[in-house]
This record gives sequence, C-alpha cells and structure tokens, in this order.
Amino acid sequence: MQKIDIEQIPGGVTPPPIRVGEADIDEGAIAQEMQYHPADSAGTAQLKAARALVVRELLRQRAGQLGLAESDEAAVEEGDAAIAALLERELDVPEPAEADCRRFHATHPERFSEPTRLRVRHVLLAAAPDDAPGRDGGYRLAETLIRQLREAPERFTELAQRHSACPSKDAGGELGWLLPGQTVPELDRALQHLPEGLHERPLASRYGWHVVSLDARVEGRVLPYEAVAERVRHSLKEQATRRALRHYLLALEAAIGVEGIALDDDAAGALMQ
Repeated sequence: MQKIDIEQIPGGVTPPPIRVGEADIDEGAIAQEMQYHPADSAGTAQLKAARALVVRELLRQRAGQLGLAESDEAAVEEGDAAIAALLERELDVPEPAEADCRRFHATHPERFSEPTRLRVRHVLLAAAPDDAPGRDGGYRLAETLIRQLREAPERFTELAQRHSACPSKDAGGELGWLLPGQTVPELDRALQHLPEGLHERPLASRYGWHVVSLDARVEGRVLPYEAVAERVRHSLKEQATRRALRHYLLALEAAIGVEGIALDDDAAGALMQ
C-alpha cells in the first residue's frame, strides 16, 4: 500500500486504512485523538492524530517485544509506563558538554535575554476599524486630550477615568509593566519605539485610538551564562532527544512496518508536545 504524507490529503478526505505491524488504527480512535491536534483543516488534524497513534503503537509493540509490557489491547493502561521504560532502555541521549552549552548560549543570545519592560498608561477612545466617523471623532478627541495633558500632566488619571473605554480607567489608565506581546500587535510594535513621556500623537489599534504615556523603560539585556546554564542545558538536551527519537521511530517504522501513512521529519513531536 502506498504511504501518504499529511500535506497530500485535502481537508475532509478520509485517509486510507492504517496498519502498524499486525495492528489496525481504526477511524474511531483517530477521531477521538483529533481533539489533541488542532490544525487549519479537519484533514490535517485527522492525519496528525493518526501519526500520533502510529508512533505510540510502534513503541507499544517494541515494548512488548522486549517484555516490558503485554502487547495486546488489555495492556493499554500500562502503555505510558511501558513507553517510558522502553525509551529509557533504548534511547541514548548524552548530556550536552559544557563547551557546547557555552557555544549555544553565545550564538543564540536572543533566547536567553530579559525582554525590555515598559510602564504604560493610556486612554482608549474606542472605535471599530470600519467605523470611519467614530474613528475620526476619536482621533480629534485624542488630539484634544494630548494638548490638555501637555499643559497639565497631572490630569492623566482624571481624563482616563472620564474618557477611556478600557477597564484600566479605574486605575487611572495604568497598564503596569508590559512585556513584548502583552498588547495587540499593532500597539505592541509602536510601544517598543516610543521615548519616555507623553506621546505626541494618538496611536491606532483595532480597538480605536490610544493616548499613551510611557512612564518608564527598562531595556532588556542578555543574561550571563551562569544565570541561565540550566536553561541552556535543557534546550540542548531537548534538541538531542528530538533527533534521537526521530531516528529511533523511523527505524521502528522500517522494522515493524507501517501501512497507510508515512512518519514525517517531526515524528518525535507526537511524544514531545
């Protein structure tokens, strides 16, 4: 039987029967598994679920061959324990060397950095993206508020409580300390480039116009190796484990036999989600 790859199946098309060794992966099991594999189409979710079941069945059968668990269906509840024992026995993943850890830290500084933090207050003048009159009126009001705040910065709390459509108005517009990604993308991008103080123009987002005061900025910095050594070691160990799992699963696929679907390059992802 010809094997298939996930991307070759259009959404909603039933894949061919799937068999691992002498065991069938039935449609009911695949349908139940689909809830754990969200995707942009039902067909893709179906095939990702099937791939995950194939991976687990390969490992269960190998565990049965080695006497780590019974290989029949009555031993399903023992499956996870058997798989863990199998991988501990057959998967050789060496600990990363100190030199490799330091090299990885030096070549991927963005993965081991403190993000820039911004302390922000705002007044949200709400208007939907397709509400042209509302957005025009909101922009004019925002300009008026900015002029008033230039003359009397101490009025920010008052004006936020009077005009803002954001729940933060009860705290005088305070959003607290923000990290990248904690606001909508269009506002987040703008905030990263603002100087401290009241911004001179309203900022647009999908929610309307924002009068923004950037009260403090703490720039991010690369953390020294000693502070993140365990994170670095974990990252390298995870990469090595994923590679070893991939090669191991492809070897099991060849030895035990899989019909109806092909394991892809991320076969290990079914176990490491």
